[in-house]
Amino acid sequence: MAAVAIEDIPAIIEVAINGITSPEINPNVPLNPEEIRADALACFEGGAAIIHTHNHDISLTGADAANPYIEAMAPVLADRPDALWYPTLTSGDHQAKYAHMAMIAAEMPLRMVAVDPGSTNIGGAGPDGLPVGGTYKNDYAEIRASFDLCRDNGWAPAMAIYEPGFLQCVLTYHRVGQLPAGSMAKLYFGAEWGLSRRSKGVTFGLPPTKHALLAYLDMLEGTGIPWSVSVWGGDLMATPVARLALELGGHLHVGIEEFYDPDRSPTNQELLAEAVALCNEVGRPLATCTETAEMLDLP
Repeated sequence: MAAVAIEDIPAIIEVAINGITSPEINPNVPLNPEEIRADALACFEGGAAIIHTHNHDISLTGADAANPYIEAMAPVLADRPDALWYPTLTSGDHQAKYAHMAMIAAEMPLRMVAVDPGSTNIGGAGPDGLPVGGTYKNDYAEIRASFDLCRDNGWAPAMAIYEPGFLQCVLTYHRVGQLPAGSMAKLYFGAEWGLSRRSKGVTFGLPPTKHALLAYLDMLEGTGIPWSVSVWGGDLMATPVARLALELGGHLHVGIEEFYDPDRSPTNQELLAEAVALCNEVGRPLATCTETAEMLDLP
């Protein structure tokens, strides 16, 4: 079979519009339902294929978590029935983390959900400059339960790959034919400000370098699992990872959730425009929401 030309592979751009970013970190972060709705619509208009959003309080669970998502995104889906989006997980045990998903799906389309297939330490620098923080834990039983939920409900897993071990777990499910339909691996690279973006020098995972990306692609080779790249605590566009990913058939994950530069506070639309410009430079057309659903084989 002849190789597919890069210009024949549409680039999927996902925009993570807020996350746990506070206005102190970036005053342009959308937090209430009205702001989230306006930001999501503007990003879809600007070329985004997928929107990932948190609501204003990640500690909320159940209906308290579901209702702000519905308020924010139901009008978006009414205006753009093709739109692809997914909320984040909440706090608590596994049941609590996902309880709001079914409530949202009962009210409006939900084709994708977040799955974090592994555990990692997350933190920042303490007074002595050494790492302090905690462990984000998702054990094998919880991962299995997450994939089972996806399979049972027809949800595609948007899989966050914080560390190579996360991908090892995903590849095991793929190897035995148990990876749910629509799975996409989001390769997270840790820049110098890390996830907290409050101190330099303590981060997670692999750095945003050429060889780090190639190491992940060695692991993914032959699987056919779609993948994207993002840089947390830094600027994806200032690293070699973004262009190389596009040149090698991957996709981009940008947005205020992960971006940090102490000298810049961009909007999501500005970050999206930079990603679109790079796609144009590399010669990758932008994937529409409909094309993205087909490319990922969403349920």
